[in-house]
Amino acid sequence: MRIVFYLVVIPLSKMPFWVLYGLSNLIYAVVYYVVGYRKSTVRTGIRNSFPEKTSQERLKTEREFYRHFADLIVESIKAFTISEEEIRSRFNHPDISLFEKYLKQGRHIAFVGGHYGNWELFAVSVGLSIPHQPVALYTPLQNKFMDAKMQSSRSKFGLLMRSYKQVKEMIIDPKQKPMAVIFGADQCPRLSQKPHWMEFLNQETGVQVGAEKFAKDFNAVVIYGLIKKVKRGHFEMEYRLITDEPQQLPWGRITELHTLELEKDIRNKPPYWLWTHKRWKRKRADFENK
Repeated sequence: MRIVFYLVVIPLSKMPFWVLYGLSNLIYAVVYYVVGYRKSTVRTGIRNSFPEKTSQERLKTEREFYRHFADLIVESIKAFTISEEEIRSRFNHPDISLFEKYLKQGRHIAFVGGHYGNWELFAVSVGLSIPHQPVALYTPLQNKFMDAKMQSSRSKFGLLMRSYKQVKEMIIDPKQKPMAVIFGADQCPRLSQKPHWMEFLNQETGVQVGAEKFAKDFNAVVIYGLIKKVKRGHFEMEYRLITDEPQQLPWGRITELHTLELEKDIRNKPPYWLWTHKRWKRKRADFENK
């Protein structure tokens, strides 16, 4: 892995975007037409999520997703060496007034998003853009070398990568500035978790409740973020308030609210969500039998 990283990944990462997008076109053809990477998962997910669409419409979404997926690959490679100037020009945060408002109040943020748009470039850019200390909840990779490189890439402009236990320790530190703790809430829950069950994209879905638990435990403001793809290689953040009174809402409501925001965005532009992830492999019975 070390050899591949230094002889392949880094040289590619230093290429200009126009070269990388030429490579992306080739990756799309190979991944979609030759390898068929997780095509069955993608096709089933799109069909179940959009039963009202025609087969031609779903096929169009499928192909557009794989083109976006190929772009994600090369953009994630670029993230290893992208400069501050270039990330600022390609990833815009036009309105951070919500963060400014709650920073003045000394409030922590539970920031919730999905695997939509390009979350790797978001990770690189967020520390340059919001006044809170951004912290991404992180599970280390098994490969220690790549784990170190991924952490270095994502955190080079201010983002911290921490475990949930470390985040709780940071919160009780009186010297710690208000944090924006980032939760990816569209992962398939582990069997050790107790997800909140709801309908999402026409399917019963177990949704992780980490953001809601954090918000209630620490009276954190809940903000949802949409990564909008403006054009190829250019993104823009849209921040939406879910609640600044998390302890006043019944359990499960926060999870429902931010999940419905994600669903709305997926329905609006479905190709930009990560359809290759197996989000519906767990069923309610899997958890009831535990």
